[in-house]
Amino acid sequence: MNKHLILVVEDDMPVCNLITTTLKTHEYRYIVATNGGAAIMEAASHNPDIVLLDLGLPDMDGVEVIQKIRSWSNLPIIVLSARSEDSDKINALDAGADDYLTKPFSVEELLARLRVITRRLIFLQGEKKMGDAVLENGDLKIDYQAGCAYLKGEELHLMPMEYKLLALLSKNLGKVLTHTYITREVWGHSLGNDVASLRVYMATLRKKIEKDGDSPQYIQTHIGVGYRMIRVEK
Repeated sequence: MNKHLILVVEDDMPVCNLITTTLKTHEYRYIVATNGGAAIMEAASHNPDIVLLDLGLPDMDGVEVIQKIRSWSNLPIIVLSARSEDSDKINALDAGADDYLTKPFSVEELLARLRVITRRLIFLQGEKKMGDAVLENGDLKIDYQAGCAYLKGEELHLMPMEYKLLALLSKNLGKVLTHTYITREVWGHSLGNDVASLRVYMATLRKKIEKDGDSPQYIQTHIGVGYRMIRVEK
């Protein structure tokens, strides 16, 4: 039995049954909530490892649920929603969601997203034991205390802004970070021209860490939304 406990927040019973059957088949433990109020109570009382959250709930919007959970917990939240506009994805991710899966989705894709989050949880648990001083991801190594980064043992010559971006993405390994979140964290604000500057710095950073610019290995672009650092195996 998978040790991770998943909270499923879904009021559409056929969809809920599909999700829970999938989880049970793949030996995930799970609990169910059919509205926002119940979801918040279950999250607080059972402390699940992952939340699968529908946005269209009968008593409140799912974004509000995300905000309330984020007021006390950083547990991973994957949004499952029929809302497919970039603005909906950005609102949910800015509120604190870790990932966004648009309905209808395949069982295989849901399981893949869960595997990504599960690997991230295991990785972060290992990082805590190491004191969060150094991150190693594939051939990339980041020494946070020294403020240096290395690729295949060779130190990377990064501009201060490039290092800030690399550190931010790596500390949120596997999580989609929106343009607004990144610019606020790195620049301290999010103005109209900040996204254009972000794209320039991200392009120069990628040239220094990616083997193939057309097939990025470390930093994934989510068009219209933001960026995610991918976990890379050696």
